[in-house]
Amino acid sequence: MNAVVIAVCLMLLLSFARVNVVIALTISSVVAGLFGGLEINQTITAFNNGLGGGAQIALSYALLGAFAAALSHSGIATLVSTNIIKKLGKTPNSDNTKWVRWGLLFAILAMAVSSQNILPIHIAFIPILIPPLLLAISALAIDRRLIACLITFGLVTTYMILPVGFGAIFLNDVLLAALNSNGLAATSSQVPQAMLLPALGMVCGLVVAVFISYRKPRQYQQVAVETKTKEIEINRKSIWVALGSIVVTLAVQLYTGSMIFGALSGFIILNFSGILKKNSGQDLFNQGVLMMANIGFIMIAAAGFAEVIKTTGEVSGLVTSIGGLIGDNKALAAMLMLVVGLVITMGIGSSFSTVPVIATIYVPLALSFGFSVPATIALVGTAAALGDAGSPASDSTLGPTAGLNVDGQHDHIKDSVIPTFIHFNIPLLVFGWIAAMVL
Repeated sequence: MNAVVIAVCLMLLLSFARVNVVIALTISSVVAGLFGGLEINQTITAFNNGLGGGAQIALSYALLGAFAAALSHSGIATLVSTNIIKKLGKTPNSDNTKWVRWGLLFAILAMAVSSQNILPIHIAFIPILIPPLLLAISALAIDRRLIACLITFGLVTTYMILPVGFGAIFLNDVLLAALNSNGLAATSSQVPQAMLLPALGMVCGLVVAVFISYRKPRQYQQVAVETKTKEIEINRKSIWVALGSIVVTLAVQLYTGSMIFGALSGFIILNFSGILKKNSGQDLFNQGVLMMANIGFIMIAAAGFAEVIKTTGEVSGLVTSIGGLIGDNKALAAMLMLVVGLVITMGIGSSFSTVPVIATIYVPLALSFGFSVPATIALVGTAAALGDAGSPASDSTLGPTAGLNVDGQHDHIKDSVIPTFIHFNIPLLVFGWIAAMVL
């Protein structure tokens, strides 16, 4: 048995057994090193050397979390929520039901999309926006599985193709860096272009969810829920400062190419503007870092795991053995890589954290089968995004459930995980495979 196969299988078993992913990756790294012929000291050294590879990404996430926490207390997300409630939360009748329904769905989708790039607060908008809208959603008999699909689509698809905000982290700091560190000569302009076809699969899945799967009304009990919206003071100064911080964050990021300094600039503006009087900057910074800490530590551990795998030298043996089994069948190779990527990402629960692991194996494998640079980008990027859209442990499914289940009428597995898995993972498999074959 190849050391890489043993380590990946062990990591998956531990993850599915509810062992913390950081611990699972660390244990699997040690096992990979020992089975790969390294001594325990060499294994630990390789793991420690790899940790630095995930530090930049982890810090980016931590500072974006701090910026998101401060931004959510500025009142801008609350303003969006209250305006939607005023315009869409009225009693539906035969004249306005259609327009109210479509307006509500579009508003939720727009907020989910902007939360990754334009207003980079990730899932922080969900507890502010969704609970106050549940009464309107129930009154309109909108299927909450559709809402879960809308939010997951916005959280995942935008970072796959737009290199701003979280998209800059995924496309440049994570995907491009991991590909090139494993021997692929890719450029930053090639990455979003290669991910367009897989993203089209997400679009097709959303169309099916909206117009076929969940178009029929679904009845829910009208249960009033308590929200914290009223605790956040909204005034003109706060909104202008919040908007200014967003513009500065995007401008600094685009100018410097660093999400760290972009998020830091936005947080500093909010912290010293005086609009966060009831919340100290230190408290908000800690809240934001805590919100993103788990993902950051997983990324650091994943970088260490990937370094151990590379140090063992077992990747070349795995590539050779797979090539011997498959022959020169590129179509089968592409599908197997995508399916294995789905399993790995489902176990870890984060596409960002999965890339360093699978890129170590997939780049040499793709090059050995003669896949082009764009095709290799599409294979690795799609394989990583697969589990993020339908994993029980992913923020992209946990976030929607947290907002939609406030009144106890939305099951995480049946109403979030299964619908997003069916409507996004299956199209991603198909379109990711097409991208690998045609690019």
